This record gives sequence, C-alpha cells and structure tokens, in this order.
Amino acid sequence: MNYRTVVMYMEIGCFVSCLCGWILVCSTLPTEYWTFSEVGSIVLTTSNYYSNLWRDCISDTTGVSDCKDYPSLLALPAFLQACRALAICSVITGFFGGVLALVGMKCTRIGGSEIANARVTFAAGITYLVSGFCGMITYSWWANKVITEFLDPNFRAQKFELGAAVFIGWGGSILLLSGGTVLTYFSGKEGLPKTSTARPRRPATYATARTRRTYMLPGSSSRVTLGPPLFYEGRRSRASPAATKSRLTFNRDSFV
Repeated sequence: MNYRTVVMYMEIGCFVSCLCGWILVCSTLPTEYWTFSEVGSIVLTTSNYYSNLWRDCISDTTGVSDCKDYPSLLALPAFLQACRALAICSVITGFFGGVLALVGMKCTRIGGSEIANARVTFAAGITYLVSGFCGMITYSWWANKVITEFLDPNFRAQKFELGAAVFIGWGGSILLLSGGTVLTYFSGKEGLPKTSTARPRRPATYATARTRRTYMLPGSSSRVTLGPPLFYEGRRSRASPAATKSRLTFNRDSFV
C-alpha cells in the first residue's frame, strides 16, 4: 500500500469523524435538555424543569408538559445570545467544511491536480477546526454557568444541572476537532509550499568591476583585463587590433 492510498483512507476516516461530530452538534439545537432540574412538590407528583437556548419547559408525572419560548430577543442576556451565535456558527462552518472535504479528497476526484486538491482539503480541515472550537466554547461556557450557579450558596433562584445535550455537544465537538486536526496536518504537509532557508546564490554570468583584474604581460607594454571564467564561457576571445599589432615583431630582414 503506497503513501497516496494511506492518505486517501485517512481522509475518509477524518471526514466520517467530522460528519458524525457535525450531526451530533446539530442534534443538540432542537434538544430541550440543556439544563434539567427536578422538584418534588406533592406526594407522587414531581415537576421537571428543563430549558435550552430557545425555550423553557415544565412537565410532571401526570404527563402534562408545557413549553414557552423566550418572550423577547432584545431582553435576553448577552450570555444566551452569544451561545446562540456560536452554536449557529458551528453548524454553518461544519456544513461548508463537509462541502470542501468532498471536493478536495483524493477518493472523489472532483478537483484538479494533487496540490490543488490538497489545498482544498486543508481549507476543509481549518473550517472543521473552527466549527469544533465554536461548539466547544458554546457547551463549555453553558456548563460553566450552570455549575457556578449550582455551587454558589448565595444563589437563591432555581438551580439546574447539566442536561444530556451538553454532553452530546462535547462529544461532537471533540470529533470535529480531532478529525479537523489530522486532516489539516496531512493536507498541509502535501499542499502548502515548502520554504528553503538556504541563501540564493548570485548568478555567475554577472561580472562586476571588482572581480575584474588588469595584468601586464611580460615583455610587452599591452595590458589585458581578465574577468571570471564563467563570464566568458561560450564566447570566443577576441583580441583587439592594438594587441595584435603589439604581438608582431619586425626585424631588418623583413623589409629587404
């Protein structure tokens, strides 16, 4: 089994993990058991109070239940509005992460080259990480508020406990974070450009005035300027007419 096949199966596993986590996060939004409290009032009659991001509910052992939505959006505390926004962001980013993963995975063959698919998969992993972080912040913030009020001895209002939706949301967020981390690591290792720390060498075809030296030929008054050997590579050395004349020697018999 080659490396590409291993990465392909790894991407499929991460996609399934993130998809399951996204489904779990989505299932907590309509679930009404974010907080839960049980109060016994009359003999054989118990009232159950539970609530979520959108409504408060009450039920008893006789089978009668009633839910009431929060009356005003602007009158809600900032804590509840922030939890709503983070939960919706987690669902939206998880959806787009799934679309990017389907386009960029090696098994689908929808994208272009291998590097382009790896970069799309890297974007999907980052989107899944954002979705997981939004969900984890939402459920952890909600749980912290419920636990703080429950343990506070000076808190006189109705005390609640953690409901099943918070634990389901934690599980879904962990699946999103784990799958997105592995997907980001392997796709980024393949798709992102690698930077080199070596200093670029200066092209050898350029010659500066400092690299040139002037030499005096022995027994002659002419001067020859020499440059780097690579500067004259592939060229024919041409002597100047003055240098050619200086190399010719004449004696008395040449004119006779």
